[in-house]
Amino acid sequence: LYFSAQEGILILYHIKDLQYEIKICADISEPISSLMFSPDYTSLLLVTDQGTVYSYRPAHSGEAVKLLDGTCSCFLAADFLTPGNNYCVSVTISGEVQVWSLEDGTFLSKINLGTEVQVS
Repeated sequence: LYFSAQEGILILYHIKDLQYEIKICADISEPISSLMFSPDYTSLLLVTDQGTVYSYRPAHSGEAVKLLDGTCSCFLAADFLTPGNNYCVSVTISGEVQVWSLEDGTFLSKINLGTEVQVS
């Protein structure tokens, strides 16, 4: 079970039978607003309250890698573009939907919806 603490810490609760182990996986120092696993569960996207998007790979047990910086454009949400887990799609408050490479954070494409967006 993965969850995030208010301070921007990604935590894993490894539960087996009646015992559990707590592990701090990453500390991004920004409150995390949402977590999304890739379809094959090899990557986890973390979106902060500030709109920054990070990628975390549980098998690599490394730090979260910043993919998209929310200071340029406030991302409301991001998710994996399926099939596969090589790309993600994000949406900004202004209604711009963007496609990014998860390999290196390269911007690939965008479309503007022409309306403001809210996440519910």
